[in-house]
Amino acid sequence: MGTWDIGPFGNDTAADFSYTLDETPPGERENLIRTTLARTVRSRDYLESPEAVEAVAAAALVAAQCPGGEPITTSYGPDKALPRLATDLRALAAEALGRVLAADSELAELWDDSGEGPQWRQGIGHLRAVLDPRPGSQEGPAVPGPTC
Repeated sequence: MGTWDIGPFGNDTAADFSYTLDETPPGERENLIRTTLARTVRSRDYLESPEAVEAVAAAALVAAQCPGGEPITTSYGPDKALPRLATDLRALAAEALGRVLAADSELAELWDDSGEGPQWRQGIGHLRAVLDPRPGSQEGPAVPGPTC
């Protein structure tokens, strides 16, 4: 995996996901995001890095539409506008991020091995807090955020 940044779109796999999203017909983009997140949540085996990376990118797109969410401004994110996403994706995205942070996640292992694990985990925790701002809903210290 070519990685150049710690953010949700700072690697080849996430950039490829963005391209796929742009090439998906507008009426099917939400379903692609939902399917990506649901696949991660349903995974019971070791979560491979590519699936985890796509889940992080999808979750970042959902979080960008929440109050307090950061817009996707990188050139590696989708070029085409997304529809207003269904609010039920917020809980699914938060759950997918929890799975990405789990002990049996290759992406979490790779970031921990890189020495930048704490910073990466903080970024994922921030996304989770935006998606589900209830106290205790994210791993690590609570990050204050508005309700979605």
